[in-house]
Amino acid sequence: MQQANNLTTLAEQLGQQLLQKQLMLVSAESCTGGWIAEAITAIPGSSKWFERGYVTYSNAAKQELLGVTEKTLQQHGAVSEQTAEAMAAGALQHSHAQVSVATTGIAGPDGGSVEKPVGLVWLGFASHNVFSDFTIAKQFNGDRYTVREQAVSFALQTLSSVLTI
Repeated sequence: MQQANNLTTLAEQLGQQLLQKQLMLVSAESCTGGWIAEAITAIPGSSKWFERGYVTYSNAAKQELLGVTEKTLQQHGAVSEQTAEAMAAGALQHSHAQVSVATTGIAGPDGGSVEKPVGLVWLGFASHNVFSDFTIAKQFNGDRYTVREQAVSFALQTLSSVLTI
């Protein structure tokens, strides 16, 4: 319950920043399964700054809804810098938002490899002339729930940080 309150606080802070700058946010989530959107939409009035969220868990969904190319997925995999970048860009392109966040990772307990261990999450951040687009890889520890929770928290904190600049 403590972490849920923390996510609410982070989402509220982010919402205030987006409102102040008159910006809308879109999310494109894979490993977090809509948790970013849930944390945001739990806040009354979030429709003033949250435009929509995509849960693109399968590769087909990433391609169909966000425009991630088959080539990107085949060459780099769903959990990669290139896919996170394409997801963030695609979310912006397929919405009316000015800021996007994307998550793709391996929450576990299975699915990891030496190159891509359980807990690896790639996050993509993109905007229309608000900040320079970027991606970040994070290695989170813990069980599936904890990895996902940490990814959501990190995504909200990172967005808040870049909007502070």
